[in-house]
Amino acid sequence: MKKILFIVAMAVTTFVRINAQDSTGMQSQLLHSYYNIKNALVAGNPNTAAAGAEQFLKTANGVDYKVISEGNINTLLKDATAISVSRDLKEQRTYFANLSTNMFAVVKAVKLTTEPIYYAYCPMKKTYWLSKESVIKNPYFGSAMLTCGEVTETIK
Repeated sequence: MKKILFIVAMAVTTFVRINAQDSTGMQSQLLHSYYNIKNALVAGNPNTAAAGAEQFLKTANGVDYKVISEGNINTLLKDATAISVSRDLKEQRTYFANLSTNMFAVVKAVKLTTEPIYYAYCPMKKTYWLSKESVIKNPYFGSAMLTCGEVTETIK
């Protein structure tokens, strides 16, 4: 009997660890997908931005509501859906501003990565974005104003 209880306890422990790792991986992947959208907008590529938003949607749909609330996920899904269906770069950049604001709320509430996240501000657009680098690459104006902006906060 003790042997059976021990085996069951080990199985449950392993299952919990696997699920925790999957959840952390999904959180990290969500941030990575966000960065892909940002990088596509920096490059001025609306098709790549739309594809990145589609990947973001798939990832967000796999995140556990115990980790990121259903309300936050639904808001992110709305923002990313708008980017994924548009092929107009200016429109995508407008939706990206909303996505960035909502992602900032998520990264402040939930640790998505062990690496620093840089919160950058565009004074021309009067909005923010998240970056994995401290070097400014503005997703709102791309090559027209690539280095316009400043890091206002570092989230560790």
